Amino acid sequence: MTDLTSTDTFAEGLAGALTGRLLRPGDDAFDRAATPWNLAVHQPVAAVVEAADADDVVATVRHARAAGRAVAAQSTGHGATGDTADAVLLRTGRLDRVEVDPVARTARVGAGASWRSVQAAAAPHGLTGLLGSAPGVGVAGYTLGGGLGWFSRAHGLAADHVRSFDVVDAAGEPGTVTADSDGELFWALRGGGGDLAVVTAMEIGLEPVPSFSGGKLAWPAERAAEVLDVFRAVTATAPAGLSVWLSRVEAPGAPAVVVVHAAHLGDAPEARALLRPFAAVPGVLGPGVDAAIGPVGLADVGDITADPTDPAAGRSRAELLTGVDGPEVERLFTSSVAPLLLLQLRHLGGALAHPGPDAGALGAIAEPYLLYGFGLAFGPGLAAAVGDRLAALPAELAGTATGRTPATFLAPGERAAAAYDDAALARLTDLKRSRDPQGTIRGAYPLLG
Repeated sequence: MTDLTSTDTFAEGLAGALTGRLLRPGDDAFDRAATPWNLAVHQPVAAVVEAADADDVVATVRHARAAGRAVAAQSTGHGATGDTADAVLLRTGRLDRVEVDPVARTARVGAGASWRSVQAAAAPHGLTGLLGSAPGVGVAGYTLGGGLGWFSRAHGLAADHVRSFDVVDAAGEPGTVTADSDGELFWALRGGGGDLAVVTAMEIGLEPVPSFSGGKLAWPAERAAEVLDVFRAVTATAPAGLSVWLSRVEAPGAPAVVVVHAAHLGDAPEARALLRPFAAVPGVLGPGVDAAIGPVGLADVGDITADPTDPAAGRSRAELLTGVDGPEVERLFTSSVAPLLLLQLRHLGGALAHPGPDAGALGAIAEPYLLYGFGLAFGPGLAAAVGDRLAALPAELAGTATGRTPATFLAPGERAAAAYDDAALARLTDLKRSRDPQGTIRGAYPLLG
């Protein structure tokens, strides 16, 4: 790795242009600032800029471009891949202002804001953003990758609800991108990843939710086949407002279990009625449908899955599936998934399959299900074992997995090409070549990588 301190003029010039802070290797806070949320990912960056405002983003991009360096922007550090050699890591966490307009049903969201902040501001007005299961994830990175979560079956991808982006382009010029001002870049930023510009703020549309409910049900893993059968039946007829995820979980030192998580854009009695078929599976661990499924506050969406909030080391993989009726899916869910922590089936469909003519770069997701695998990766031995198990999934799902992965589910070592059809990928790469030929902006999954 090239040490930025060897180029004193560049370092001093950039530091002098910032309101925020420049950290270099050897500084006390450098290692902490350079560490992403996934502790299994190492980021070999040349320096870290902790931006205080959008002007700091402009200064960072301009100085980096002049020095022939790349800029990699991150807020929370979720989704990092480690593809940052010699780059300047731009931390946008302080750009975290959230302003909700309840009449227009919009939110202006800074690049450093998390979904937790958006939900806290929107929920009192009966409004929600289109977040995923973990409110601690940053809004900007999630949305640039498309953004697929609990509300997507009813409302589509988060990216398709963006009204405008405030950006700094590869030349270091600030501007606002809308469908009218720059339709091509606006299309690309909505799901095409963070490889074309640094986003400093967005205006997003919010959705009204009169009532929202959900919860979880769990059984011993011995009931996996029965639960899977009900999952198939329920998701085959589920309305767009109901999202159901099925997981096989094998936590270290604990018995294997199968867990159903559900979220419903409607009241609890409706949700219980839709999930009633699961009551036929005996041996439920803890509360049954009537007690486990109840009202959920829009600011408490994260409680449904209770995803980890602290950084950890892990490896993951996702595969879009044409269905879940085949024997290969049953084999996966009725067998041990060790050394993985979990395998999860997410029901997609609905608005995801029919996004409309003004959709962003990801376009339609026609596949009705997604399989997600995750394992802890503390230490090289466990990381290698988890990686091998994840790498075997496509072969185990031959004929069912399509080989495509939504951009927000790409994992280190994968390529952007896996997320897009040929036409969209060609359009994105042409835009990268024309707007950033020097490669000043470096997303987690470079379009020309």
